[in-house]
This record gives sequence, C-alpha cells and structure tokens, in this order.
Amino acid sequence: MTDGWKSVKRYAEWLIVALIHLCGWSAILFIFAIFFFVVKQAWPLLGEGFDFGNFFTSTRWQPTSPRPGYGILALLTGTLAVTGLATALAMPLGLGAAVYLSEFAGGRIKEVLKIVIELLAAVPSVVWGFIGYMVLGPIIIAVTGAPVGINLLNGGIILALMSVPVIVSVGEDALKAVPDSYREAALALGASRWEIVYRVLFPAAKNGLLAAVLLGVGRAIGETMAVLMATGHAAQIPHSLLDPICTLTATIAAELGEAPDDDTHYYVLFLIGVVLFVITFIVNLTADLVVKGIRTEKD
Repeated sequence: MTDGWKSVKRYAEWLIVALIHLCGWSAILFIFAIFFFVVKQAWPLLGEGFDFGNFFTSTRWQPTSPRPGYGILALLTGTLAVTGLATALAMPLGLGAAVYLSEFAGGRIKEVLKIVIELLAAVPSVVWGFIGYMVLGPIIIAVTGAPVGINLLNGGIILALMSVPVIVSVGEDALKAVPDSYREAALALGASRWEIVYRVLFPAAKNGLLAAVLLGVGRAIGETMAVLMATGHAAQIPHSLLDPICTLTATIAAELGEAPDDDTHYYVLFLIGVVLFVITFIVNLTADLVVKGIRTEKD
C-alpha cells in the first residue's frame, strides 16, 4: 500500500511539473501560432507579383477602386504619429501620477485615486471612442477652430488617457520596489522630497519606469476601436495635429468584414497584420535591449 501510494505521488508530481512546463511554453506556442496564421493568410500575395515597394512607399490606399491602390505609407505614418503623440502626453502624466501616489499621497486620498485609476483602465475602448467623438471633438472645434473634431489630436488625447492607468500602475510598483534605505539615506544627507524623487528613486527604478512607458506604448499601438472613432479614418499623411488620420489597426477593423475571401484586398489586410506584428516585436526587442543595457551599466 505504501509503495503504491509513493508511485501515485511520484506520478502526480510528474504531472504537475509537466503542466507547469506546458503553461510556461504555451505563451511562446500561442505567439508562433498567431504569427503563422497571419503569415499564412497573407502568403498568396507572394505568388501574385505583388508590388511590395509600392505597398510601403505609396500613400494611395484605395482597395475598392477599379484601379486599386494598396499603399500603407499614410496608414503607417498615422499609426506612428498618434502613438507618438499619445506617448508624449501620457508619459509625464502617468509617471507624475505614479510618483504622487507612491511618495506624496497618503491615507484616503491615495486609496480613492487608485480606485479611480483602476476604473479608468476598466473603461471599454468603444466608450473611449464615444467620448472622443461626442465630447472631445466639439471641444477641439470650439478651441482650435478646426473644421472637424475627430483628428490626430483627438486620437492622441484619447490614447493617452487609455495608456495612463497602465503607466501609473506599473510605475508605482517600480517606485515602491526601491528599498526604504535609499530614501532614509537621502533624508540623512539633507535631500528634499523632490530631490529624493529625481536623484534617488528615478535612477533606482528606471528599469520598471521604462517598462511602464513601453507598456503604455504597446497599448497605444494596438488600440483599434477608440482610434477608429476618434481620428477621422482618413488615409492621408498628417501635416498638423488637426488633420484626420487613419491607422493600421483601424483599417483592419473597418475593412476586414467587407473584404471578399480570396481577394487581394483580403490578403493585404493580413499583410498589414504582419507589419503590426513586426512593429510590436521591434518595440519589445528594443525595450529588452535597453533594459539589459541599463542593468549591465548598473552592475
């Protein structure tokens, strides 16, 4: 009976270990499976003599025209522009809020603000799109005199508001992870609270703060519905913050349902998905290299 129980116990332990390994590798397997599926759907373009040079350099996106054009330069520019604007707005706001929650707020104020920030993260993207279209759009028209309120500025502000909760949450955790001995040593040397923040906490927590900002960038790049509703969905290169734009994600969301199967338009939309995948990979790889470089310098 004892030997049988030991055998069952060893089998159970082996099964648990195998399940843990499977869970660890599943994320990698899912990523490869998604990438394989997207590439497979776009693969027929390679046999059709598709002009990839025109695809990346042309601004003419007219897939349903009698003479269709599949240039994504305007879409790519719009994606990078709205992401850059959102990051520029969200980074100081998110990091500032993280510093306030971690170092200055106390008691009830801190708890209320954390709840509000968590509620902001829970707002669906389509609701943010409605806010951009119905609330922020008229404000932009009244303040700037723009002919339309759904444009690059609108989309950048909405994406910034959507990215702030991620940056605040991760940034606050990074600042809290700094040992209290660092703060106590700075206080003993006569540093003010602000000097502690930018001379002690920021250098000590820069890995986590960088991760917070890059997570916000990832949220902005991958957003679809809010951008589709708030930017005007016009395939053109923006020359000012008040120009309507179109992004890669919004184009896929708006046109995939109407593109017929086994059509060039259908395959091109999946090719745009491959481009988005590559952009995300480059962002993550850059972040990993930067963080490793920071750790190397620190060691």
